Amino acid sequence: MKVIKSVADWRNGRKEFPSGSVGFVPTMGALHEGHATLLRRSREECEISALSIFVNPTQFNDPQDLMKYPRTLERDLEVALGERVDYVFLPDAPTMYQDGYRYQVIENAFSRELCGAHRPGHFDGVLSVVLKLFHLVKPDRAYFGKKDYQQLELVRGMTAAFFLDLEIVAVPTVREADGLAMSSRNARLSPAERAQAPAFPEILRSTLDAAEAAQLLKAAGFDVDYVEDRSDRRFGAVKLGEVRLIDNVRQAEHQAFPG
Repeated sequence: MKVIKSVADWRNGRKEFPSGSVGFVPTMGALHEGHATLLRRSREECEISALSIFVNPTQFNDPQDLMKYPRTLERDLEVALGERVDYVFLPDAPTMYQDGYRYQVIENAFSRELCGAHRPGHFDGVLSVVLKLFHLVKPDRAYFGKKDYQQLELVRGMTAAFFLDLEIVAVPTVREADGLAMSSRNARLSPAERAQAPAFPEILRSTLDAAEAAQLLKAAGFDVDYVEDRSDRRFGAVKLGEVRLIDNVRQAEHQAFPG
């Protein structure tokens, strides 16, 4: 496994990639089983597997949230090695934003809804950094989890809009045994909050409409950002203490957690 930190070194190394399809998993680190599942799909479907770890400052609308985001690089590299990743890209913010973030990718519709309505500029930062990474890595396939479904759809749309020659692969949400969607933010929950958290996906899944789900979540002690039904999915975002959790479930399936 090769670990590369600078853009110049990455570009030089990319020219020397062996022939074969390249699978790519962009992350902000703090890797868990959900990320490992993406890396396995990449390894299974592509000859070369690449991972990026970059805590992207432009997608944090709250500076305190950026400061508190978990950073576990040593363990992340162990996970990558265990999943047989070939290349790890570890850029820093000055490298990725040499322009001072003057140039941005902005989507003016869906990115302003759901999470975007509560986190101004979040998806501008996501799309901007993902486009940069796509240009640097030049993957044939890029893997994203369905837990961040709005992000997945926006990346798909950007890929189509800019005629990028790669496939966006959606991977089902990976959940803990109690139903909570795996997330790097879960590590910031207190023991009491962690015990409470599984009620979030359970209420999203079991209620008949978004209004009822929001009411029950509030009654269960969650600070509700939103619960909305879109097409065949119910989207929700809540806060437990200082930790924001997001999830989505397919409304057509009420007996088991969908992907």
